[in-house]
Amino acid sequence: MLEAGGGDQTILVVDGDADFQREAARVLAPTGLTIRAATSGSEALEAVAGEARIVLVLLEVRLDDTSGYEVCRRLREEHGEALPIIFVSQDRTESSDRVAGLLLGADDYLAKPVQPGELVARVQRHLRRLQTWNGAGARLTSREREILGLLADGLGPAEIAVGLGITQKTVATHVEHIYAKLGVHTRAQAVASAFRHSLVES
Repeated sequence: MLEAGGGDQTILVVDGDADFQREAARVLAPTGLTIRAATSGSEALEAVAGEARIVLVLLEVRLDDTSGYEVCRRLREEHGEALPIIFVSQDRTESSDRVAGLLLGADDYLAKPVQPGELVARVQRHLRRLQTWNGAGARLTSREREILGLLADGLGPAEIAVGLGITQKTVATHVEHIYAKLGVHTRAQAVASAFRHSLVES
């Protein structure tokens, strides 16, 4: 598996084309991030699940084992909006393809061959959005962080309420605020995003 760079954060390039993997690694080297490659959808899902440092996914639409669309859908289900996803495609380049990708939850859609300057600009733009998202995480109150940590530990609302000496209604209100600040919709997404962005200890 290709891996280049030594940054604390990682861009995952999901593409069966080794030439594109190497070109993406070369072009994105100035970002200072580690560039890691996956050649299939299953490999990509395993990489994101097991690597908290991945902060952006560059995803080919056509993969050997599944479609990039399905990988995008799965990533959105598991991680909410906190993980930027950029589609790239050699042959799915019609307007309808782009619309489909964006409707499935991708943040961007690029046609190959991608101009190096455009690729860097798009990636940097989405990384800036990620920094804004991290700022939202930083705005969690101490109580919200505490409850998020308990959710990550597997506790339910009733257990959290008893442990903190508050009502379940109050817990529900805090959870609602956590979801809104993190840009997620489910407990699983909130917990996944919390671990990914070091809002709780793993």
